[in-house]
Amino acid sequence: MPSNITELRPKIKLTVGAQYICFNQGDSNGDWDANAFESTVKKFPTVVQASITDEVDSYEVYASGAVYDADANVLSKTIAVTNVAFDDATIAKMKGESVSTKGVIMEGGNAERPWFAYGIVEIKKGGGLYMRWFPKCKLTENSDEAATSTASHSDQNSTMNIKAYQYNTDGNTDVKSPDIAGITEAAFFDAPLLTAAAVEALIPVT
Repeated sequence: MPSNITELRPKIKLTVGAQYICFNQGDSNGDWDANAFESTVKKFPTVVQASITDEVDSYEVYASGAVYDADANVLSKTIAVTNVAFDDATIAKMKGESVSTKGVIMEGGNAERPWFAYGIVEIKKGGGLYMRWFPKCKLTENSDEAATSTASHSDQNSTMNIKAYQYNTDGNTDVKSPDIAGITEAAFFDAPLLTAAAVEALIPVT
């Protein structure tokens, strides 16, 4: 009798890679618009640690003393990122603060925080890349700290929490690259909104 067992050998994670941010320009009402992203995608090779957590709405339906049906829906995802450094003007824009053409920041106030696309990379053993775009995000929390220097070095990091929301009628929150060689970061993060067909078009023909 033939065996139906297939052994898989997933690649080991080596490190977190760069992060990418592209702001959404919004529609006439200031709401998120799938076709209104800025032309420039910003890359930040500053990530120390990143974690992604699903926020799930789950339920169970009981009938005749047993579970009749059950389901779970990912409503959003929380991305927690620790950075060794981050651009002041970009974080100010993520917070909805005013930034002048010469870089003066008016902090605080009641400005509405803008939508943006957020991307992150995992680098795997053997040179593999695992890339994700979250097209509809908002900054929910950030913190920064500074301390006096001492004889021994210690990193002075900043942290931020980002919430990624469902961005289409299918309830998707992000698009991931397949775990195969051939798709470069430059190609994947060139556009902040990718369909499955668009990602597959990036895979080289072998």
